[in-house]
Amino acid sequence: MSLYDRVSGLSLEVEGYDLEPLEHVVSPEFTRRTTVVRLRGGGHEGIGEDVTYGPDDQAAFQSEGPTLPLAGSHTLDSFSQLLERLSLWPSGPALDQFRPYRSWAFESAALDLGLRQAGTSLHEAIGRDPKPVTFVSSMRLGEPASIEPFQRWLDAYPALRFKLDPTSTWDDGLVTALVETKKVDTLDLKGAYEGTPVDQDADPTLYARVAMAFPDAWIEDPKLTEETDPILAPHRDRITWDAPIHSIADIQGLPFPPKTLNFKPSRFGSVRGLFDAYDYCSSEGIAIYGGGQFELGPGRGQIQYLAALFHSETPNDVAPGGYNASSPPPGLPASPLTPAPSKTGFRWAEEPS
Repeated sequence: MSLYDRVSGLSLEVEGYDLEPLEHVVSPEFTRRTTVVRLRGGGHEGIGEDVTYGPDDQAAFQSEGPTLPLAGSHTLDSFSQLLERLSLWPSGPALDQFRPYRSWAFESAALDLGLRQAGTSLHEAIGRDPKPVTFVSSMRLGEPASIEPFQRWLDAYPALRFKLDPTSTWDDGLVTALVETKKVDTLDLKGAYEGTPVDQDADPTLYARVAMAFPDAWIEDPKLTEETDPILAPHRDRITWDAPIHSIADIQGLPFPPKTLNFKPSRFGSVRGLFDAYDYCSSEGIAIYGGGQFELGPGRGQIQYLAALFHSETPNDVAPGGYNASSPPPGLPASPLTPAPSKTGFRWAEEPS
């Protein structure tokens, strides 16, 4: 039986839904905004989070309010099919890549609601035990790049491991200092992004520098060109993909078979899409680590839950939200995270019932 078959027939009674805005001021230039979707029915509530990055998209969604015709009796699968027929965007999105993020908010809320109405949890429904979750802290090192933010976190949490975003201002001195820490698990080259604040050009010098200096680190999302492909060819077993992965078809369309991939559930847009991709990677021997989308609410606990079930020991970019702070706050949980699923539903236990 496929993973999706284990949950697709969940009964789902929906009476309505509410939207809850969340925001976190990261800097004077950037405020992160998300929206919590709260599906109601049968005395229960299911929660999901729209992690769309466009602030105007979030404002339009929240302003329109709960106008979608979702009320009724469904299965999880029929509810998903209903979502496919509806227009989830009052305007926009600013970038087409945001479309599955909103679908995932409703789908994850529906999965949570269906499980809670059935009186069971996700791990019970699919027959897997959650395990302690290894995580890394993800960061950029500024422009021009400096080891200072990295070192500040390492001083506060000496056991912490990292996923870093190399940029063209990484020089030999910085790379040498980072290598000496032996704390870098993943290098995200951001070569698959276009039109975003984190774009990084395909820089042959940078690619050669980091590939040689960090022989054990994963190399994520390179942009393969006539210049960079030969540089990275000897390192193909370490090349992973994130931004291009939305479906099994995307995995099959990669330039060469991957050894491992970064799964961000919101990119898949549906429970079926995500669970089918888990099954596919299992059958093909492709390892997975999880990634986040700067969730502010229940979405973070949900990706930690999925990591606990499917890829607990890999360098998951699912650190607790406190690791997004500009300066290290005291008392943050250490890796690995102790499993904390709720007794029912698709949520981490600390989320309100």
